[in-house]
Amino acid sequence: MQHSAPPLFRQGIPALLKLIVCLSISIALMLIDFRFKALDPIRNNVNWILRPLEYVMMAPRNAFEATSEYFATRSTLDQENQVMKARQAELSLLANQSEFLMVENQNLRELMVLQKQVPFKTLPVEILFNPPNPISQRIVINRGSNDGLKLGNPIANDSGILGQVVRLYERSAEVSLLEDRDFAVPVQVARNGLRAAVFGAGRGNPLELRYLPVASDLEVGDILLTSGIDGVYPPGFAVAVISKIERNADKNSSNVFCVPVAAVNRYRQALAFLYDPQFDAKPPTMSKSASDSPQANTPGRRQTRARGMQ
Repeated sequence: MQHSAPPLFRQGIPALLKLIVCLSISIALMLIDFRFKALDPIRNNVNWILRPLEYVMMAPRNAFEATSEYFATRSTLDQENQVMKARQAELSLLANQSEFLMVENQNLRELMVLQKQVPFKTLPVEILFNPPNPISQRIVINRGSNDGLKLGNPIANDSGILGQVVRLYERSAEVSLLEDRDFAVPVQVARNGLRAAVFGAGRGNPLELRYLPVASDLEVGDILLTSGIDGVYPPGFAVAVISKIERNADKNSSNVFCVPVAAVNRYRQALAFLYDPQFDAKPPTMSKSASDSPQANTPGRRQTRARGMQ
Protein backbone atom coordinates (compact mmCIF):
# COMPACT_ATOMS: atom_id res chain seq x y z
CA MET A 1 0.00 0.00 0.00
CA GLN A 2 1.52 3.28 -1.16
CA HIS A 3 1.45 6.40 1.04
CA SER A 4 0.98 9.77 -0.75
CA ALA A 5 2.83 12.95 0.42
CA PRO A 6 0.90 15.28 2.67
CA PRO A 7 -0.86 18.15 0.85
CA LEU A 8 1.01 20.78 2.81
CA PHE A 9 4.33 19.31 1.71
CA ARG A 10 3.19 19.20 -1.90
CA GLN A 11 2.15 22.86 -1.74
CA GLY A 12 5.36 23.98 0.00
CA ILE A 13 7.79 22.73 -2.64
CA PRO A 14 6.56 25.05 -5.44
CA ALA A 15 6.48 28.02 -3.04
CA LEU A 16 10.02 27.31 -1.95
CA LEU A 17 11.11 27.03 -5.57
CA LYS A 18 9.42 30.36 -6.32
CA LEU A 19 11.20 31.97 -3.37
CA ILE A 20 14.54 30.63 -4.54
CA VAL A 21 13.90 31.91 -8.02
CA CYS A 22 12.93 35.35 -6.73
CA LEU A 23 15.98 35.52 -4.55
CA SER A 24 18.16 34.48 -7.43
CA ILE A 25 16.67 37.10 -9.71
CA SER A 26 17.02 39.76 -7.00
CA ILE A 27 20.64 38.85 -6.38
CA ALA A 28 21.30 38.88 -10.11
CA LEU A 29 19.68 42.30 -10.47
CA MET A 30 21.66 43.61 -7.52
CA LEU A 31 24.89 42.35 -9.04
CA ILE A 32 24.00 43.80 -12.41
CA ASP A 33 23.05 47.16 -10.78
CA PHE A 34 26.20 47.16 -8.71
CA ARG A 35 28.38 46.35 -11.68
CA PHE A 36 26.70 48.24 -14.52
CA LYS A 37 24.44 50.76 -12.68
CA ALA A 38 21.55 49.58 -14.75
CA LEU A 39 18.83 50.66 -12.31
CA ASP A 40 20.01 54.28 -11.84
CA PRO A 41 17.60 55.75 -14.44
CA ILE A 42 14.68 53.96 -12.81
CA ARG A 43 15.81 55.04 -9.34
CA ASN A 44 16.15 58.69 -10.44
CA ASN A 45 12.69 58.69 -11.98
CA VAL A 46 11.13 57.18 -8.89
CA ASN A 47 13.01 59.67 -6.67
CA TRP A 48 11.79 62.57 -8.85
CA ILE A 49 8.20 61.36 -8.42
CA LEU A 50 8.47 60.72 -4.65
CA ARG A 51 10.41 63.86 -3.71
CA PRO A 52 7.34 66.17 -3.53
CA LEU A 53 5.59 63.57 -1.41
CA GLU A 54 8.57 63.54 0.94
CA TYR A 55 8.43 67.33 1.27
CA VAL A 56 4.71 67.21 2.01
CA MET A 57 5.16 64.44 4.58
CA MET A 58 8.14 66.20 6.24
CA ALA A 59 6.45 69.64 6.35
CA PRO A 60 4.78 69.15 9.79
CA ARG A 61 8.03 67.97 11.34
CA ASN A 62 10.04 70.83 9.79
CA ALA A 63 7.46 73.35 10.95
CA PHE A 64 7.55 71.94 14.48
CA GLU A 65 11.35 72.03 14.57
CA ALA A 66 11.44 75.59 13.19
CA THR A 67 8.89 76.77 15.76
CA SER A 68 10.75 75.09 18.60
CA GLU A 69 14.03 76.61 17.48
CA TYR A 70 12.45 80.08 17.20
CA PHE A 71 11.00 79.99 20.70
CA ALA A 72 14.23 78.55 22.11
CA THR A 73 16.25 81.30 20.42
CA ARG A 74 13.79 83.95 21.58
CA SER A 75 13.91 82.67 25.14
CA THR A 76 17.72 82.62 25.06
CA LEU A 77 17.84 86.18 23.71
CA ASP A 78 15.39 87.35 26.37
CA GLN A 79 17.52 85.81 29.10
CA GLU A 80 20.69 87.34 27.68
CA ASN A 81 18.93 90.69 27.41
CA GLN A 82 17.87 90.53 31.07
CA VAL A 83 21.41 89.63 32.11
CA MET A 84 22.83 92.53 30.07
CA LYS A 85 20.32 94.97 31.56
CA ALA A 86 21.21 93.84 35.08
CA ARG A 87 24.90 94.15 34.29
CA GLN A 88 24.36 97.61 32.82
CA ALA A 89 22.53 98.68 35.98
CA GLU A 90 25.37 97.34 38.12
CA LEU A 91 27.99 99.17 36.04
CA SER A 92 25.97 102.38 36.17
CA LEU A 93 25.66 102.04 39.95
CA LEU A 94 29.41 101.42 40.26
CA ALA A 95 30.14 104.45 38.07
CA ASN A 96 27.91 106.67 40.20
CA GLN A 97 29.44 105.29 43.37
CA SER A 98 32.93 105.88 42.00
CA GLU A 99 32.06 109.49 41.18
CA PHE A 100 30.56 109.94 44.64
CA LEU A 101 33.70 108.51 46.27
CA MET A 102 35.90 110.84 44.22
CA VAL A 103 33.92 113.88 45.40
CA GLU A 104 33.96 112.60 48.98
CA ASN A 105 37.69 111.98 48.80
CA GLN A 106 38.30 115.53 47.55
CA ASN A 107 36.18 116.93 50.38
CA LEU A 108 38.12 114.87 52.94
CA ARG A 109 41.40 116.19 51.54
CA GLU A 110 40.18 119.76 51.93
CA LEU A 111 39.06 119.05 55.49
CA MET A 112 42.51 117.63 56.28
CA VAL A 113 44.10 120.84 55.00
CA LEU A 114 41.76 122.91 57.19
CA GLN A 115 42.44 120.63 60.15
CA LYS A 116 46.17 121.32 59.84
CA GLN A 117 45.64 125.09 59.62
CA VAL A 118 43.58 125.64 62.77
CA PRO A 119 45.51 125.99 66.05
CA PHE A 120 42.95 124.15 68.19
CA LYS A 121 41.57 120.63 68.35
CA THR A 122 39.06 119.45 65.79
CA LEU A 123 36.90 116.35 65.49
CA PRO A 124 35.87 114.85 62.14
CA VAL A 125 32.11 114.31 61.97
CA GLU A 126 29.70 112.85 59.45
CA ILE A 127 26.18 114.07 58.78
CA LEU A 128 23.79 111.17 59.37
CA PHE A 129 20.41 112.64 58.43
CA ASN A 130 18.18 115.70 58.54
CA PRO A 131 15.30 115.32 61.03
CA PRO A 132 11.86 115.75 59.41
CA ASN A 133 11.08 119.04 61.12
CA PRO A 134 9.68 121.72 58.77
CA ILE A 135 10.23 124.49 61.32
CA SER A 136 13.85 124.05 62.38
CA GLN A 137 16.83 123.52 60.12
CA ARG A 138 18.96 120.93 61.88
CA ILE A 139 21.14 117.93 61.12
CA VAL A 140 22.29 114.94 63.17
CA ILE A 141 25.97 114.01 63.27
CA ASN A 142 27.67 110.78 64.31
CA ARG A 143 29.67 112.21 67.24
CA GLY A 144 28.57 112.83 70.81
CA SER A 145 29.73 113.37 74.37
CA ASN A 146 31.71 110.11 74.34
CA ASP A 147 33.88 111.60 71.59
CA GLY A 148 34.62 114.82 73.50
CA LEU A 149 31.92 116.92 71.83
CA LYS A 150 30.26 119.64 73.93
CA LEU A 151 27.21 121.84 73.64
CA GLY A 152 27.96 124.94 71.60
CA ASN A 153 30.83 123.48 69.59
CA PRO A 154 30.86 124.99 66.08
CA ILE A 155 30.55 122.73 63.02
CA ALA A 156 32.28 123.79 59.81
CA ASN A 157 33.66 122.50 56.54
CA ASP A 158 36.46 123.82 54.35
CA SER A 159 34.24 126.64 53.03
CA GLY A 160 33.04 128.05 56.34
CA ILE A 161 30.73 127.72 59.34
CA LEU A 162 27.78 125.34 59.10
CA GLY A 163 26.19 125.66 62.55
CA GLN A 164 26.48 124.82 66.22
CA VAL A 165 25.80 121.81 68.46
CA VAL A 166 22.53 122.44 70.33
CA ARG A 167 21.61 118.97 71.63
CA LEU A 168 24.07 116.35 72.78
CA TYR A 169 23.84 112.58 73.16
CA GLU A 170 26.45 109.97 73.96
CA ARG A 171 27.10 108.91 70.35
CA SER A 172 25.34 111.59 68.32
CA ALA A 173 24.38 115.25 68.40
CA GLU A 174 21.98 117.70 66.80
CA VAL A 175 23.43 120.69 64.99
CA SER A 176 21.44 123.85 64.38
CA LEU A 177 22.34 125.29 60.99
CA LEU A 178 22.79 128.94 60.07
CA GLU A 179 19.38 128.97 58.37
CA ASP A 180 17.59 127.90 61.55
CA ARG A 181 15.11 130.60 62.60
CA ASP A 182 16.63 133.25 64.92
CA PHE A 183 19.96 131.39 65.02
CA ALA A 184 22.56 134.14 65.53
CA VAL A 185 26.29 134.32 64.84
CA PRO A 186 28.41 137.39 65.71
CA VAL A 187 30.27 138.45 62.58
CA GLN A 188 32.35 141.25 61.19
CA VAL A 189 32.82 142.49 57.65
CA ALA A 190 36.15 141.33 56.30
CA ARG A 191 36.59 144.52 54.24
CA ASN A 192 36.29 147.07 57.05
CA GLY A 193 35.93 145.17 60.35
CA LEU A 194 32.35 146.32 60.97
CA ARG A 195 30.78 144.09 63.62
CA ALA A 196 27.20 142.81 63.44
CA ALA A 197 25.14 139.67 63.96
CA VAL A 198 23.75 137.45 61.24
CA PHE A 199 20.42 135.72 61.93
CA GLY A 200 18.71 132.75 60.32
CA ALA A 201 15.25 133.30 58.84
CA GLY A 202 14.04 129.74 58.32
CA ARG A 203 14.50 127.00 55.78
CA GLY A 204 15.13 128.30 52.27
CA ASN A 205 15.23 131.98 53.33
CA PRO A 206 18.36 134.16 53.14
CA LEU A 207 20.23 135.11 56.29
CA GLU A 208 19.72 138.60 57.69
CA LEU A 209 21.97 141.26 59.19
CA ARG A 210 19.82 143.07 61.72
CA TYR A 211 19.99 146.29 63.76
CA LEU A 212 22.23 148.18 61.33
CA PRO A 213 21.80 151.89 60.54
CA VAL A 214 21.23 153.00 57.00
CA ALA A 215 24.66 154.63 56.81
CA SER A 216 26.50 151.38 57.55
CA ASP A 217 29.46 150.78 55.26
CA LEU A 218 28.17 147.62 53.56
CA GLU A 219 28.35 146.46 49.98
CA VAL A 220 26.93 143.52 48.06
CA GLY A 221 29.62 140.84 47.95
CA ASP A 222 31.15 141.65 51.35
CA ILE A 223 32.38 138.59 53.20
CA LEU A 224 31.16 138.10 56.78
CA LEU A 225 33.62 136.38 59.13
CA THR A 226 33.15 135.17 62.68
CA SER A 227 34.20 137.92 65.08
CA GLY A 228 34.90 135.62 68.04
CA ILE A 229 33.49 138.02 70.61
CA ASP A 230 30.89 135.50 71.80
CA GLY A 231 33.53 132.99 72.89
CA VAL A 232 31.79 130.22 70.90
CA TYR A 233 33.09 130.63 67.37
CA PRO A 234 36.79 131.07 66.68
CA PRO A 235 37.46 134.36 64.88
CA GLY A 236 38.17 134.66 61.17
CA PHE A 237 36.03 131.89 59.67
CA ALA A 238 33.73 132.67 56.75
CA VAL A 239 30.01 132.67 57.50
CA ALA A 240 28.09 134.36 54.69
CA VAL A 241 28.21 136.76 51.76
CA ILE A 242 26.00 139.83 51.46
CA SER A 243 23.66 139.30 48.51
CA LYS A 244 21.17 142.20 48.81
CA ILE A 245 20.87 145.51 50.66
CA GLU A 246 17.64 147.47 51.11
CA ARG A 247 18.15 150.86 52.77
CA ASN A 248 15.23 152.71 54.35
CA ALA A 249 16.24 156.32 55.01
CA ASP A 250 12.95 157.19 56.70
CA LYS A 251 13.40 154.58 59.40
CA ASN A 252 17.21 154.88 59.42
CA SER A 253 17.53 151.11 59.02
CA SER A 254 18.83 148.65 56.47
CA ASN A 255 17.59 145.23 55.44
CA VAL A 256 20.70 143.25 54.60
CA PHE A 257 20.34 139.74 53.20
CA CYS A 258 23.12 137.16 53.00
CA VAL A 259 23.73 133.66 51.69
CA PRO A 260 25.76 131.07 53.64
CA VAL A 261 29.23 130.33 52.35
CA ALA A 262 29.18 126.66 53.38
CA ALA A 263 26.52 124.58 51.64
CA VAL A 264 25.19 121.97 54.05
CA ASN A 265 23.56 119.91 51.30
CA ARG A 266 26.74 119.24 49.34
CA TYR A 267 28.89 116.98 51.54
CA ARG A 268 28.41 114.60 54.46
CA GLN A 269 31.77 115.21 56.14
CA ALA A 270 32.59 118.20 58.34
CA LEU A 271 34.71 119.24 61.32
CA ALA A 272 33.66 120.00 64.88
CA PHE A 273 35.76 122.76 66.44
CA LEU A 274 36.69 121.88 70.03
CA TYR A 275 37.37 125.54 70.62
CA ASP A 276 38.16 126.92 74.09
CA PRO A 277 38.56 130.72 74.06
CA GLN A 278 40.60 130.66 77.28
CA PHE A 279 43.39 128.74 75.63
CA ASP A 280 42.81 128.90 71.86
CA ALA A 281 42.08 132.63 71.45
CA LYS A 282 45.77 133.47 71.54
CA PRO A 283 47.41 133.82 68.12
CA PRO A 284 49.54 130.79 67.20
CA THR A 285 53.29 131.00 67.42
CA MET A 286 54.83 131.38 63.99
CA SER A 287 58.36 130.77 62.88
CA LYS A 288 60.54 133.72 61.90
CA SER A 289 60.62 132.72 58.26
CA ALA A 290 56.84 132.50 58.14
CA SER A 291 56.35 135.82 59.95
CA ASP A 292 58.74 137.57 57.57
CA SER A 293 56.81 136.37 54.54
CA PRO A 294 54.15 138.93 53.55
CA GLN A 295 52.03 136.26 51.85
CA ALA A 296 51.79 133.88 54.82
CA ASN A 297 48.27 133.35 56.15
CA THR A 298 47.70 132.98 59.87
CA PRO A 299 46.65 129.36 60.59
CA GLY A 300 43.05 129.06 61.69
CA ARG A 301 41.87 132.14 59.79
CA ARG A 302 40.00 132.24 56.55
CA GLN A 303 40.88 134.48 53.62
CA THR A 304 38.81 137.63 53.13
CA ARG A 305 37.41 136.42 49.81
CA ALA A 306 35.04 133.47 49.62
CA ARG A 307 35.72 130.57 47.31
CA GLY A 308 34.69 131.34 43.78
CA MET A 309 34.47 135.13 44.36
CA GLN A 310 37.87 136.30 43.14
